[in-house]
Amino acid sequence: MEGLTLDLILLVALGGFAAAFVDAVVGGGGLISVPVLLMAGLPPHLALGTNKLAGTMSSLTSTLSFLKSGHVELKLAGRLLPLTLLGAGAGTYALQHIPSGFLKPLVIVLLLAVTVYTLLRKSWGNVRTYRALTRRSGLWMAAAALLLGGYDGFFGPGTGSFLLFAFLLLGFDFVSAAGNAKVLNFGSNAASLAVFLLLGGVDYRLGLIMGAAMVLGSLIGSQVAIRKGARYVRPLFVAMTLLLVGKQLWDLIV
Repeated sequence: MEGLTLDLILLVALGGFAAAFVDAVVGGGGLISVPVLLMAGLPPHLALGTNKLAGTMSSLTSTLSFLKSGHVELKLAGRLLPLTLLGAGAGTYALQHIPSGFLKPLVIVLLLAVTVYTLLRKSWGNVRTYRALTRRSGLWMAAAALLLGGYDGFFGPGTGSFLLFAFLLLGFDFVSAAGNAKVLNFGSNAASLAVFLLLGGVDYRLGLIMGAAMVLGSLIGSQVAIRKGARYVRPLFVAMTLLLVGKQLWDLIV
């Protein structure tokens, strides 16, 4: 790739800000950030690693915002985070040896199911009903954290939506579900990034430029979500899952 130009810096910074604003709440920011990095001239394998660097900076910022606001169940997130780290590291390593394209049809079906379920349960996520983990729900969430961490490292699209959905099923409201999901998403990003760094798959210049813009976007996005609550997070969640479905369908057809 050639040297940095003002146009290139603006493209990466503005794309990163827009991606992080959305991703801070419901995930799906990769729909914006990865194409922007490809437009900047990075090959696909380098774009994915560079996106993980920027995404880790972004998810750390939004995680801290949600922690400060009190919308994170620290004990629960602390138990699940190591499983997410393990899954993401293993998934990113597997990505270097196994093509991930075979997952696209399954992801389309799952995202559609998540969207339909959310639309049908109109009052879902408005009020928190979670009290504590039972043995059954604890095992279910442990499996979800491990598998979704692995999915994020191996393939990625929709990870934030799937994590948020898992916490909604557990009884969290939309904002608290977003906060807890973001903690795990930060963990999966960080573990995946570590593998990309070891394999030399990161462009530090573009990654840090995009990451700085993402920090600002995630800070603003998470604060908007915290202040506006479920009436803001719910429609954004549905919109992003539908966009993810459309993107995966497009990739599958084309």
